[in-house]
Amino acid sequence: METSNVIESFSALAQATRLDIFRLLVRQEPDGLPAGEIARQLSVPHATMSAHLSVLSRAGLVVSRRQGRSIIYRANLSHMQEAIRFLVRDCCAGHPEVCGPLAESLIGCTPNQDRE
Repeated sequence: METSNVIESFSALAQATRLDIFRLLVRQEPDGLPAGEIARQLSVPHATMSAHLSVLSRAGLVVSRRQGRSIIYRANLSHMQEAIRFLVRDCCAGHPEVCGPLAESLIGCTPNQDRE
C-alpha cells in the first residue's frame, strides 16, 4: 500500500459520521447494509449519506454491490488490514517483541464480537 492510499483512507475516517458508518458496517459483516438503512440507523439525511459513502468508497474502505433496487455496502476489511499493516510494519525497528502487545490485542477481534 502506498503512503497516499493510507493518507486517503485515514483522512476519510477523520470525520465523525464516516467513522460511524465504517464502524457500523464492520459490525454488519459479512452481510452489509443498504444505504437507506445506514442512513436510518445513524440518523443522517440520504443525500448526506450518499456523499459520505462516496468518500469512503473512493478511499477503498467500503465496497458496494447492487441487490435488486438497493445498493448494499460492506466494510472493506482487507483494505483496513493493509492500512494498519502499513502503519506498524516498521514500528519494531528490528525488534518484533516491541509490537507483540499490539498484535496480541488484535487476536480474536471479530466483527460480531460486540453482539454477543
